[in-house]
Amino acid sequence: MDIEASKIELVKIILNIDNDRFIKKVTEFIKNEKSDFWNDLSAAEQDEIKKGIEQLNKGKRVPFKDVLKRIS
Repeated sequence: MDIEASKIELVKIILNIDNDRFIKKVTEFIKNEKSDFWNDLSAAEQDEIKKGIEQLNKGKRVPFKDVLKRIS
């Protein structure tokens, strides 16, 4: 089922609920739900992060103090 069909199905289910307390909880949940920052990153940014993780997993690390020396 694609996302649009899922949304429509969810709306149908919600329309059939008569419990005010439940509807308020669902509303609060939706309002408070934060999107994953990963989805806000560009493909290039995601690729750079993945590359960095791969390097770390291979033991290719630079000490933090060395990074600070380079940027200051």
